[in-house]
Amino acid sequence: MRTFAAIALLATSIFAQGPQPAGKNIQELPWGVNTQQIMAGFKTALGVECTFCHVAGDFASDNNLKKETARSMMRLMREINYRFPDAKIHVTCYTCHRGQTEPQMAAPAR
Repeated sequence: MRTFAAIALLATSIFAQGPQPAGKNIQELPWGVNTQQIMAGFKTALGVECTFCHVAGDFASDNNLKKETARSMMRLMREINYRFPDAKIHVTCYTCHRGQTEPQMAAPAR
């Protein structure tokens, strides 16, 4: 539960801030967010290290196709959350991934 709360808080900060932060090739994050904190949330939500989406030694590179997938997922998450009339964050990366690289489509076994 603590992990979910941390991911929800990170997602909230993505949407609550303004435009993009300074940096190279940052396309989906707004200005003023703590990029390292956001990336740590992604690592937790997917259970991966930075090089899962980034090229080692060149984080600005787009040569890892998973980086574009991550951008698409951020757009999807943003679009889903914008459809809720209460302006709250209902969906985060953790909502579907739950610490796995592939979204968990089935309900957990009881």
